[in-house]
Amino acid sequence: MISRRKIAITITGLVVAGAALAGCSGGTGGSGDGGETTGTLNFYTDKAAWKPDFESLNETSSADVDIDLKTTGYSDANQYDAFIKQSFRTSKSPGLFTWHTGQSLKELVDEGLIAETTDIWKKAIDEGWVSEDLAAGYTFDGKQYCVPMNIAYWIMFYNKAAFADNGIEVPTTWDELNTAAETLKDAGVTPYYQTSTLFTFQWFQHLVASTDPDLYEGLTTGDVKYTDPEIVDVMNLWLDEQKDGWFSDPGSTTDPAVALKQGDFAMINFGTFFAGNLAGAGMSTDDYGMFAIPAVNGDLEKTPVAVESGPICVAESSSQKDLGLAYSEWWMSDGAQTAWNAAHGDVAFNPKAEVADPALAELGTEIAGDDYQLYDRFFEAMPTEIVTTAIEQFGAFNANPGDPMPFLEKIQATADKYWAEQE
Repeated sequence: MISRRKIAITITGLVVAGAALAGCSGGTGGSGDGGETTGTLNFYTDKAAWKPDFESLNETSSADVDIDLKTTGYSDANQYDAFIKQSFRTSKSPGLFTWHTGQSLKELVDEGLIAETTDIWKKAIDEGWVSEDLAAGYTFDGKQYCVPMNIAYWIMFYNKAAFADNGIEVPTTWDELNTAAETLKDAGVTPYYQTSTLFTFQWFQHLVASTDPDLYEGLTTGDVKYTDPEIVDVMNLWLDEQKDGWFSDPGSTTDPAVALKQGDFAMINFGTFFAGNLAGAGMSTDDYGMFAIPAVNGDLEKTPVAVESGPICVAESSSQKDLGLAYSEWWMSDGAQTAWNAAHGDVAFNPKAEVADPALAELGTEIAGDDYQLYDRFFEAMPTEIVTTAIEQFGAFNANPGDPMPFLEKIQATADKYWAEQE
């Protein structure tokens, strides 16, 4: 499916070498505009804090493809977006820059501002560097644009002591997960984390997508309404779990990583980058584990797993277009992603890359297998306007669980307005 948007988020207490490649082919043939494919590449990013990580790869990329980055980092997202959009109208459009998936990317693609990367993606898929599932979020009208900067899988973290103390094994089915929640609750341990602000969507996305992936896809296109009976059924399932006391205080201001450590709840559904937060809270993989959340519908051939991904793009009009495409191709390789993982951590989108964290490596290998199907995280999959209303309404639902229809009607009102404007 085509994702809608990438949002960089910070929440209180939650901060959120390669094989030599000969040249690069951008688009569906040739090598761009005939420019240089070696040298120093000007790279712009809205992730200023990651500048040392990016530039630490220069030794590897220089050796592999004779390219190194000169990185300019922005810490203000709005200022960065304005700069990038303005740069397209000048002679200094960037050779390489970070952006957002979804509607924001589609707008640039529709205006012809982004260099095509179809050949790069074809090679990466053929080499086993990426999955076809991941390509879907970078595909517009059958062609690919940009390459993934990183990915994060949205999975379940759990407190190992809470599981061990209550004789719980890692659940592999929905029934086993429910039994674990019941066992924990009976022992006086809150099963799950929740909040009423910002990260309010993840349980909804999993319940919908793992009940019926087509149902989730329908929400992304407007073919399914939030007030449809199937969505109401999902919300009532969530409501039953709320009534059973399976979720933590949504108004808590305790850092979620600290709360998991001290046993305020046993499990938290979050992106794999949360492993870094747990390390910061003093937890190691001796203290916490991770698992892909079982599907609600046990008849599905593959278990859906939410993924978020941020792109690195090349401007079509840049004087460094070929250089940017050459680096983009190298970036997809297992050598590049091994070096990036060593510098930055998290899972790797390339299953052949070496991942420094053994637990993340094992999880990434598992999810890259044939038993799982990736789908775009709610934030990226849905139009911005709908996301804004939905996270507010899911938060209100968490704070005051009750009849889901009033919450869903408000979301659908925004959806109706949005989709009417697209006609």
